[in-house]
Amino acid sequence: MSKIFDENRGIQLLKKGQKGVIHAVFSRLGLIVLLLVFQVLVLFSIFQWFKDFLPHIMGGTVLFTAFIVLNLLNSRLDPTAKITWLVVIMLLPVFGALLFWYTQNDIGHRAIKARFNQLNTQTYDSIPQSAETLASLAKENPAVASLARYIRRSGCYPVFDHTAATYFPSGEEKWTEMLQQLKQAKHFIFLEYFIIDEGVMWGKILEILAQKAAEGVEVRVMYDGTCEFSTLPHDYPKRLCRLGIKCKMFAPITPFVSTHYNYRDHRKILVIDGHTAFNGGVNLADEYINHIGKHGHWKDTAVMLKGEAVKNFTLMFLQMWGIDEKDLAFDHFLSYPVLPQTGAGGYVLPYGDCPLDDNRIGERVYMDILNRAQQYVHIMSPYLILDREMETALKFAAERGVDVKLILPGIPDKKAPYSLAKSHYASLLESGVQIFEYTPGFVHAKVFVSDDREAVVGTINLDYRSLYHHFECATYLYQADCLPKIAADFDYTLTKCRLVTPETIKKEKWTLKIMGFILKIIAPLM
Repeated sequence: MSKIFDENRGIQLLKKGQKGVIHAVFSRLGLIVLLLVFQVLVLFSIFQWFKDFLPHIMGGTVLFTAFIVLNLLNSRLDPTAKITWLVVIMLLPVFGALLFWYTQNDIGHRAIKARFNQLNTQTYDSIPQSAETLASLAKENPAVASLARYIRRSGCYPVFDHTAATYFPSGEEKWTEMLQQLKQAKHFIFLEYFIIDEGVMWGKILEILAQKAAEGVEVRVMYDGTCEFSTLPHDYPKRLCRLGIKCKMFAPITPFVSTHYNYRDHRKILVIDGHTAFNGGVNLADEYINHIGKHGHWKDTAVMLKGEAVKNFTLMFLQMWGIDEKDLAFDHFLSYPVLPQTGAGGYVLPYGDCPLDDNRIGERVYMDILNRAQQYVHIMSPYLILDREMETALKFAAERGVDVKLILPGIPDKKAPYSLAKSHYASLLESGVQIFEYTPGFVHAKVFVSDDREAVVGTINLDYRSLYHHFECATYLYQADCLPKIAADFDYTLTKCRLVTPETIKKEKWTLKIMGFILKIIAPLM
């Protein structure tokens, strides 16, 4: 291993090594392609070797496929996902049906599902809901109190008052504040991020983490397993361990058993001593602070919380960390004293969304905001791959007179989701939804703000991955002091955007239109 830090630049130089094999081999799409090739070979072999039994084989195939299709139609899947699976089964009569059975039975994920349910049950009452706070919210806005009860029902996520929330309109501002807060840590630091990549941003953070670990602060780092073939070497946890930092990958890549797209840890959480937390879209890589430019200017957002609501993020981290551990000191880390921020107004509710249950919390919170909005809902999202329910909610809000505006990337990071987003444009515009594209570059922010009274800042995109397949988290804010800054940031970002109209849609490249038209069939797998 090379030197940890470059003395001149102050960034870490942990030697990267190999990232793993091509990710397509591990993705669901790669699995489908392999099954298609395998099926062709098997069918060819059947015709060659079992000519006399073809009627029996074909009859058995039809019966088996029909049984799977009936199960598919009676499942709880979103209607759009059902159509996708019908297409897959049509293309792969035998192995498509097996693939559907494989994914719906969670082979390779049953253990994690059982463990997560156990942790939820074990920790459900770890953070009690203040009856006084909930009653006060119900008096102020009964509908928001109902939303808080729904979120609480899904896990141990109470709503809090007297928690200060600071909004950051860029990754650069969040990073600067992160460094200052990390330096003040005395007891523990928890980091859980979807992406960590070596460079200036992570180097400065790691330097502080190593120093704090040497001082006796408990430092834990968790990142998603996909980093091992995209940004970090497979043995990176061991390397951080040498610095006194506890580190683990969530769901390391395993061929076929854990597919690339399912059940990834897309969360971005930093907790310091149980009293300070960061959340938002900003990962720990240089493009998020515009130190390097991958897709033009990178627009992102984040929030910092100070106060009792931070406990929700502490518990979220511990639950994820504890999936592969038996003895966890939940009470120990939740018992650190947290002073209420008496000058802070409004209510704060950090919450998580888990793909292992039937509660699509991320989508339902967004839809609840859309359905209750009276004046406006302004949204920033990097992707727009909608199921029928979300598309209907956006359109219905606009059709009843709500000012619905969407800011999406002007420069895409990936062509496929970019083309799929554009396939929704015409339908949304017809209902009065206004769509804008950020001309300087890529929008990675995940923000909902409505009626000058409520907002969500977190990790949850408007796409199938976030709404169905990933572990996610967000911060719901009601009448919080930072709401004017969130609304102002949207308005300022809007000045750097181009308006999408029926005329601009007609001028789009035909290749994008065709790509979106074709990929719409498999959108739930994107």
